[in-house]
Amino acid sequence: MKKISIKDSKAVIFLKIVIITGISGSGKSEAMNVMEDLGYYCVDNLPPEIIPKIVSLGDNSKGKLDKIALGVDIRGYQFLKEINNAIDFLNENKFEYDVIFLESENEVLVKRYKMSRRRHPLSKGENVIEVIEKERQMLSEVRKKAKYIINTSNFLPIDLRNEIISIFDENIKDTGFLITIISFGFKYGVPIDSDLVFDVRFMPNPYYVDTLKEKTGNEKEIQDYVMNSQDSITFLEKLKDMLLFLLPMYIKEGKNHLVISIGCTGGKHRSVTVSNLIYDFLKDQKYNVFKKHRDYLN
Repeated sequence: MKKISIKDSKAVIFLKIVIITGISGSGKSEAMNVMEDLGYYCVDNLPPEIIPKIVSLGDNSKGKLDKIALGVDIRGYQFLKEINNAIDFLNENKFEYDVIFLESENEVLVKRYKMSRRRHPLSKGENVIEVIEKERQMLSEVRKKAKYIINTSNFLPIDLRNEIISIFDENIKDTGFLITIISFGFKYGVPIDSDLVFDVRFMPNPYYVDTLKEKTGNEKEIQDYVMNSQDSITFLEKLKDMLLFLLPMYIKEGKNHLVISIGCTGGKHRSVTVSNLIYDFLKDQKYNVFKKHRDYLN
């Protein structure tokens, strides 16, 4: 977490500023709820031109407002100019801040709008997909400024909550580097935000054992079956060694978020098993890790 000091006559207090924005319908309101639970003073649906006033209020509060989360969405066509002006203000006054950008795939967004029966904030009667694509284009420059880009297409609310907590919970060691591990099934497609993809379809497949078929890699019986192979054991050890080499390189490069995707055919047995083992291994190495089993219930 980046911080900026507020100086008074007695102490130096740290102001934490988080701006949450992104594609409408991607989970900004849920993210703001999590930030509130983490003790942040939250202002949602904030016009970007108001950001300097809120930040200045925190700056002059002598620590009464030491954590601020600002939810910003696109309510007008002056948005881009206003958000750029707000970020220029933060930079010129040497405030340090984090930007979270939330996004989802078009099909997912359309389903969410239909379920909620809400209209897209930019809609003037156009096709929803066209409006979403227009919004993506308008937000493309803001997306480039984000420290964290989170794709919520396959997230339940609890998944987004856990990922936000893994980044900003002060009880979790802040290394500035977040690892997300995703298990998936190749039959459902590779996660689009993957940085590293590993194929574990060569491992023993419990799907063909009647007593194991309906179980998942979260169960010890499946884990024992998958790992009861010298090839599986060797692969896991080599994967651990590679990650121990690669992760410091990514940190040195300045990467903030790494997505490791591990896939098998259906995303239920082998990929879940290996993802759990790698998750436990990286937690033991004191990395900030979040995991998501995308397809294990399909």
